[in-house]
Amino acid sequence: MKTLSEKLLATVHQTGNIVLATHINPDGDALGSLLGLADILSRMGKKVFRYLEEPVSHLYQFLPDSHLIRTDLEELASFVREAGEDVLCIALDCGDRKRLGKNADVLLRIRPFLVIDHHRGNDGFGDLAWIDFTRSSTGEMVFDLAAALGQSVSVTAAEALYAAIVTDTGSFRYEATSAHTFDVARQLVSAGVKPDLVSRNLYDNFSVARLRLLQMVLATLEVHCEGRVALITVTREILDRTGCAMEDTENFINLPRSVTSVDVAVFLKEVGDDRVSVSMRAKDACDVAEVAAAFGGGGHRNAAGFKAAATTLDEVRGRLLQELRHRLGC
Repeated sequence: MKTLSEKLLATVHQTGNIVLATHINPDGDALGSLLGLADILSRMGKKVFRYLEEPVSHLYQFLPDSHLIRTDLEELASFVREAGEDVLCIALDCGDRKRLGKNADVLLRIRPFLVIDHHRGNDGFGDLAWIDFTRSSTGEMVFDLAAALGQSVSVTAAEALYAAIVTDTGSFRYEATSAHTFDVARQLVSAGVKPDLVSRNLYDNFSVARLRLLQMVLATLEVHCEGRVALITVTREILDRTGCAMEDTENFINLPRSVTSVDVAVFLKEVGDDRVSVSMRAKDACDVAEVAAAFGGGGHRNAAGFKAAATTLDEVRGRLLQELRHRLGC
């Protein structure tokens, strides 16, 4: 499913009203891809509804046109009703239908339903899908989609897509970064992107409260398997004490991953009563997508995660460490 099909292109060309959606708790790739594609389609004369389950995180409000994103289901229903049969939905950067969130069924009733994604575990849900797990990001794919549609990329779309690529490649550090990724980045810069400004917005965005949150999270650091596994944890108590939200922990996992000896970094997050979210990052010694799949999650070889309900941080930590020890042989 690595090839962008003519049928998918024809469907986009022929449809006048398009709903764009992405996964819950969207990261930079999800939001950048959605906003970038929205601008491309709008300039083609399409009416576009940019849908998210929840408002855009303050960490990504710098992205162009982020204020145009809507979260109201009534607005979405009205858009679909007015479109009649001339409508489709495109899900971006979404590995499976569950990741669409609590309103997945509402979105999936919009037909045809298209999927554009680069997650290895994607099962190709939807009526049409373009899935290429060799790509660095969905943002890179959206750029190529624009070219296939015969569209140039405005500075608005370019900024969104550049942010998408930068975040999902770890600033061009991860293994899926290819010569093509750099070529796309070059063309986005030629279109008007200022890399220093994007990086400043992405990474130089700490409040004092967020810095204190980082301090407290790093204080939870645990090292296992003779330094090959590093764990950090955030609890509801830590968030309450700092006045921060879970979204403020964005990119924290990259710090334990940066330790020389660490092969797998784990971030345990207490997201609610008896609910735990887990993010993992690796350096090729272990396929964390397979680890996540064992717990009902998914992702990429070096970046994956899962959620667990009716459990505790200690229970998830114990089970996960056992799995990692088995896979790493330590």
